[in-house]
Amino acid sequence: MREILRIAARNLLRYRRRTALASLLIAVGVVSLLLFLAVGGAFKSTMIESITGSMMGHIQVHHRGYVASLDTLPLNLQLKPPQARKIEGELEKTPGIEAYSKRIKFGGMYSNYLETTNIRVNGVMPERELATCPGIADRLIDGPADGPTLRPGEIWLPKLLADGLKVKPGDEGVIIATNNDGSVNGVSLKVTGILESATGPGGRDAYIHFQDAAELLRMEPPEVSEIAVRVAHFGQVHAVHAALAGALAGEVNQKGKPVFEVHTWEKLHPFANVARSVDLVTRFMLVVLVAVVLVAVVNVMMMAVYERTREIGTMAALGTQPSTILGLFVTEGLLLGALGAAAGLVLGLAAVYTMNLVGVSMAFGQNTDLILRPTVTIGQVAVVAGLVMALAVLGSLQPAYRASRLDPIEALRHV
Repeated sequence: MREILRIAARNLLRYRRRTALASLLIAVGVVSLLLFLAVGGAFKSTMIESITGSMMGHIQVHHRGYVASLDTLPLNLQLKPPQARKIEGELEKTPGIEAYSKRIKFGGMYSNYLETTNIRVNGVMPERELATCPGIADRLIDGPADGPTLRPGEIWLPKLLADGLKVKPGDEGVIIATNNDGSVNGVSLKVTGILESATGPGGRDAYIHFQDAAELLRMEPPEVSEIAVRVAHFGQVHAVHAALAGALAGEVNQKGKPVFEVHTWEKLHPFANVARSVDLVTRFMLVVLVAVVLVAVVNVMMMAVYERTREIGTMAALGTQPSTILGLFVTEGLLLGALGAAAGLVLGLAAVYTMNLVGVSMAFGQNTDLILRPTVTIGQVAVVAGLVMALAVLGSLQPAYRASRLDPIEALRHV
């Protein structure tokens, strides 16, 4: 085996220019794939963390039918206090959950006493909400001097609304809303924070204290629109979702249908479609890499067989077994793939490391300061390297098989 490796390496060095060009082509494919994996993965993870960490949480629990009517924020599909307690009990028992937050969501009107506009409101318990969605603190601009605190009688407004109404922290305003009984109520609130816009419809929501929301809607005792959940490790989202959904599946109504709905963030936010598109493009890039490697290796090996036909005939005439000739050319293809993969991995990892240090700034929607830190995992590097090596062997099989089946007499006559 060592002798075959030595001969295969010597044969590749005999045609340095061709070997260098084929290796460069493979390296370019590897670098392109690594860069896409790094940047695409960083984009996905950054956006997912922005969405789940600043507004949604990883999992949400609602009353059955609420999500289908989510645009209208229906007050007739709230979780009653016993139902909310039941969910909280299961959340406390489910492993992998880091925090959860109860919310009262409703639509209404906001007025600065000069102008009035529509508004979506989240009534939250500040400590629980910030534990479940810690990214809210990063979105808070012109906030309280003592940190991201939200007390009864205060409101955090989305930047778009605040800019439109020319509202700033310290200003007073009033929220007017209709409760489930149809009566119109209002509450005066002081603006203590402005929230930077975030991707998706939830990025335009205002926040008030849970107590103010319950009083405004005249809920006694308070009902809950949804419970947002944050898991300790993002990779456990689907496992925790399955466990929680299973635990709550036993709660059914008089018609025998489940009372609760449990959804992961993918089912509630349109960015999930963008994430799936990124995965689709990644698969396309893999196909391109397959084509590049196969073309490079097959071209080099076919030319090698053609140019060395008399040499192959001489080897066969001297008694070299067809399997040895086959192994020799397959080894050449393997070494060619290894050379291209090594060069591509070195260049690609260097580029990814540099991009991670510098950061890649990009705009997505209204997030004008989105900074990506591209990285690749050891698993991804291993998959790319293994794929290139396997493709190099595959690409060399047909030329190698042809070489091993050459008739010695005909091969020696080749000019």
